[in-house]
Amino acid sequence: MKIGFDLDKVFINTPPLIPNAVINKFYKKRDNGILIYNIPTRPEQLLRKAAHSPLLRQPMKNNLTFLKELSKDKKHQLYLISSRFNFLEPETTRLVKKYELDKIFDKLYFNYDNKQPHEFKNDVLKKLNLDIFVDDDLSLVRYVAKDNPQTKFYWYDQHAKEKTLENNIMVINTLGEIFE
Repeated sequence: MKIGFDLDKVFINTPPLIPNAVINKFYKKRDNGILIYNIPTRPEQLLRKAAHSPLLRQPMKNNLTFLKELSKDKKHQLYLISSRFNFLEPETTRLVKKYELDKIFDKLYFNYDNKQPHEFKNDVLKKLNLDIFVDDDLSLVRYVAKDNPQTKFYWYDQHAKEKTLENNIMVINTLGEIFE
C-alpha cells in the first residue's frame, strides 16, 4: 500500500502558545472561492524561520511511534509530502535528520519551488498514485481529493467528532484509524 503523510501537525507540533487560528489567518485565504496560501515576504520569513526551529517544533511522539512501527511492514511504501517553502529548507533538513525521517520514509517531497501548497501536493499525489493520504489541512484535503478520486484521504484532527466528510475523505483522531 502506498501511503503519504503531511509533516506539520501530523508528526511535528506547531510552536507552543500560537493558536492554529492565528497561523491559518496569516497562512491562507480564499479569493473569490479560490484557495490561496500566502508565500511570506522577507520580514515574515524571518519570523516563520524562527517558529519552524526544531527547538520549537516538538515531535508528536505517538504519531512518530506509529510511523516507525508502520515502516517495519515492508508491504507499505511511505511518503512524506510537505508543502514547506524553500526559505524553510535549512530548518526542515535539521528536523528531518533529528527525527530520522529520511530513514523511515521511502521518499520525501518538499515544496522548495514555492508552488501553492495545494497545487504542489496535488501534483505529487497524481505522480505517486497513492492509496492513502493523511493531512491536517482540511481545505487542502478537499482540493486534492477532487482530482484524486482513487485515493482515500484522511483529515487528521485530534478533536474532530464527525468521521466522514465527503466520499473519499474520512476524519481521524489518531493515525491508527487509517487501518480501521
